[in-house]
Amino acid sequence: MTVSVPPAHALERPAHRDGNVQRWLGAYTASMIGDSVYYMALAWAAARTGSPSQAGIVLAVGSIPRALLMLGGGVLADRIGPRRVVIGSDAARCLVVLGLAGALLLTSPALWMLVAVALVFGVVDALFLPAVGALPPRITAAGQLARVQGLRGLASRAANVVGAPLGGAAVAFGGPTLAFAAAGALFAVSLPLLLSLRVGRLPAEEADGSSGTAWHDLIDGLRHIRRHPVLGPLMLAVALSELGFAGPLNLGLVLLARQRDWGAAGMGWIVAAFGIGAAVSALLLAVRGRVPRAGLVMCLTVLVGAVAVAALAYVPSVALAAAVAVCIGLFAGLGGSLCGALIQTVTDPAYLGRVTSVSTLFTHAIAPLSYPVTGAAVAAWGTGPVFVTSAVVCASGAVAGLAFTRLRRAELPR
Repeated sequence: MTVSVPPAHALERPAHRDGNVQRWLGAYTASMIGDSVYYMALAWAAARTGSPSQAGIVLAVGSIPRALLMLGGGVLADRIGPRRVVIGSDAARCLVVLGLAGALLLTSPALWMLVAVALVFGVVDALFLPAVGALPPRITAAGQLARVQGLRGLASRAANVVGAPLGGAAVAFGGPTLAFAAAGALFAVSLPLLLSLRVGRLPAEEADGSSGTAWHDLIDGLRHIRRHPVLGPLMLAVALSELGFAGPLNLGLVLLARQRDWGAAGMGWIVAAFGIGAAVSALLLAVRGRVPRAGLVMCLTVLVGAVAVAALAYVPSVALAAAVAVCIGLFAGLGGSLCGALIQTVTDPAYLGRVTSVSTLFTHAIAPLSYPVTGAAVAAWGTGPVFVTSAVVCASGAVAGLAFTRLRRAELPR
């Protein structure tokens, strides 16, 4: 039985020592590791079943419902509560993936089967991502939100480190069937932890979290962002910075390593260095718990990260590239965590799911659209100009944030 308690009174201890936050963090970590294992299994099964182009379609098809339905997921989280949405979506992922594993025991994977699962998974992700971002203010005190963002960043890094090798080992020992079963089991592990959460109502939260039809709620949420003196500029900064970072740090890095003959090992060192920097920034925020003048620091760290992105294309060796990648991970990671904490702090509680869905739409749906543009631009002009242009786009987000006084002076609760 879940006990409803006001987060401001029930959870005054530091977040990393609070059992309620630890259960949420455990559930989130298990779910993220399950995600990594699932995508590894899906990629392997698609590559073995169809041609390279067909495998690409299988992997890309899940992004379509994620992009189309993400804002609707935020509306649903506000209407019925994020806890219900998170539990329902995790249960759906568990059943779908375990069902696929069971089907593969009886028959070989078919492309239509993999496409169907990818589509369903994309729909569920569109519900899960906004809801999981709207949960922290309901399970901890406002002064602990920055620390929770740091813990969430550490969990994401741990999932990336553990998930891919675990998925690879499962595929090696038992093929995609075992890997899908392992992903489903990880989703199942998160469910009892989510069910045991103590979730409280937020101050001034509406009784039902909605104000009419779902469409009216969506428009109302977008209007809330546009009119808010901090959220509007913050979303602009998020959109531009994500568009600037996404291309170079994903596809661009692969093309840079190939151009410099650094090989897969060199690229691996650079990616690992970026992960180390991001993990250090998450650990710093998790331990410290609060950064003074959070709005200003967020903009400045993103700006420094943008400069480092531009420098990455011109370093002559893997060692120097790894050092620059540490800086990118450190500053960009800190800026992203502070951005998440500010969103949860300044948003009216009744709009938290919808606001989270907009920021998640930029990071998980719109920013990846820069990949084909990055590839075409590198082919036409080379890595240097493309990295510099991307850095300028990212820096423009930081400069835009600095230009708005309310965002520049935004603070996290003490």
